[in-house]
Amino acid sequence: MSTHLLQIQEPSSARVPRREDEAPAIGIDLGTTNSVVAVSTDGKPEVLCDEDGEALLPSVVAYAADGSAIVGAAARMLVLDNPECVIGSIKRLMGRGANDVKRLAGALPFEAGDDTGMVRLNVAGHRLTPVQISGDILKALKARAENHLGHGVERAVITVPAHFDDAARQATKDAARLAGLLVLRLINEPTAAALAYGLDKGVEGLYAVYDFGGGTFDISILRMEKGVFQVLATGGDSALGGDDFDHEVAQRFLDERSREHDLGAASPSDVKVVLMTARQAKECLTSAENGEWELDMNGTRSVHQMDRSAFEDLIAPYVERAAVICEDVMVDAGVTAEQIQGVILVGGSTRVPLVRRRVAEIFGREPLSDIDPDEVVAVGAALQAETLTAGSGTLLLDVTALSLGIETMGGLVEKIVSRNTPIPVAKAQEFTTYQDGQTGMSILVVQGEREMADQCRSLARFELAGIPPMTAGAARILVTFAVDADGLLTVKATEDTTGIEAHVRVKPSYGLTDDEMTEMLYDSMKHAEEDMTRRLLAEARVEAGRAVKAVESALAVDRTLLDEAEAAEIERVKADVQKVIQAEDRDAINTAVEDLDRATQSFAERRMDRSIGDALKGVDVDRLEDVAAETFHR
Repeated sequence: MSTHLLQIQEPSSARVPRREDEAPAIGIDLGTTNSVVAVSTDGKPEVLCDEDGEALLPSVVAYAADGSAIVGAAARMLVLDNPECVIGSIKRLMGRGANDVKRLAGALPFEAGDDTGMVRLNVAGHRLTPVQISGDILKALKARAENHLGHGVERAVITVPAHFDDAARQATKDAARLAGLLVLRLINEPTAAALAYGLDKGVEGLYAVYDFGGGTFDISILRMEKGVFQVLATGGDSALGGDDFDHEVAQRFLDERSREHDLGAASPSDVKVVLMTARQAKECLTSAENGEWELDMNGTRSVHQMDRSAFEDLIAPYVERAAVICEDVMVDAGVTAEQIQGVILVGGSTRVPLVRRRVAEIFGREPLSDIDPDEVVAVGAALQAETLTAGSGTLLLDVTALSLGIETMGGLVEKIVSRNTPIPVAKAQEFTTYQDGQTGMSILVVQGEREMADQCRSLARFELAGIPPMTAGAARILVTFAVDADGLLTVKATEDTTGIEAHVRVKPSYGLTDDEMTEMLYDSMKHAEEDMTRRLLAEARVEAGRAVKAVESALAVDRTLLDEAEAAEIERVKADVQKVIQAEDRDAINTAVEDLDRATQSFAERRMDRSIGDALKGVDVDRLEDVAAETFHR
């Protein structure tokens, strides 16, 4: 324990103090399916909601032809109407390429370019990177915080999966820069959850954090004692999550459709629609025993039924993959299930009954769920943000999730920093030359647990030149790996006799170049007002389209409640809205929607009266109050 403490700098001793006139730092859980922002003041965290009281911001972005972005529920609603302009689950692509993403019916849920390195997606005529898309999600969370606090927000603690590699972590920091946020710390999601649970509930002892999110799975074993949160071991899979459940259900639905209809290959737009339907089925079967869902694509309608038992059969292999990782991490931590005092659930996928049952079987106890599993990570991030700016007695001792090393002769990997090493940490190892007169050394930095370099993730390559010509084995080159509190790596190589050195701040192959980042940041500042105007216009258009569809649906069902003149007037006002939607005047769109609301107010009242009347037909007077309450509740 003491050696670990020597390697860690207490956050309060290295804090970035907050000016009295400065907004507090925020905590952000940037999730695959949903994202959350929170803030903590005087040790009391608060999850920030939108104007409708919703804490979860769907991690979905819709792009217009002019480049403006809509983030959240409004974007998700556009999947059915304009799937080609909507992108979701982007977290799975952070630091990765298109080949890392699972296909459905032979197609990806997006159109990807053939770029090397970071994948670029073709969305509404724009070529966008996962970093840019994640940046737009972070901008929306930042705006929510600023609306709540009443002034600007510049600093944040952002959570990442414990098993995120260096490339994905750097991509997350790049996205924050694009959103105008200084990242005080990247904190592992299970550690953030433990921090929230430990400080809020005051628990101490040995705990497991089981984090099954939309795109990633992590399990961490922590010891919590008197404000010290020490991660003993962590493990996971950055390609295992609730999205896999969605894919299995979606594939079942597509297979059923293909047996009924010859529809040919699925397009990216089709994949988005069926995945959204599959997600709805998953969420429904979490609380219901069975259900029925409809797919209407390309003019062909199909109806699909599924019960919970069939759903659990589909997802069982993924739940078992997580179970195996849990067993391995307990071995790494040197603990047994009996020694663990509680299991903290994190992530929306932990709501699935099969997942909870399996967790109880693994650890021999029912898991804890006192704090909302969708919000607990953001709460922990907010508490850590307050610690880093205001100071506290809390100390986090996190670990590296994957081993770090270099390639040696024969393509072998020499591990310098082993997985589950407490961070921040610096470790060094001596190497030498392979042949006589060798004056340079090419150093390949890799990450992973395999023994061969080509089986691990390549992070960076750099050269150490100017080594004095000596006989093979005579030179002494000290290679030092330094991992900071964010889990990001710097490597330095020094030749002993001359003191020459070379170093590299690992910039993963999937990261944006400095020039690209500079250009994007410049553009965002240059066009900030213009971009906000476009966003507000896009939101107004979405709201207007929603209002028109609602009126059309109501007319289709209850047009008989109107006389010809009233129906004609509503049709006229509706046509005005449809016409002005295409204009560039947001105020005109909002005014037209207000006119439509007024024109349909009487119609809406008559529909309500009819609904109540139908519900009360034949009802005993003694039950009138109950039935009326049920009707209004619906």
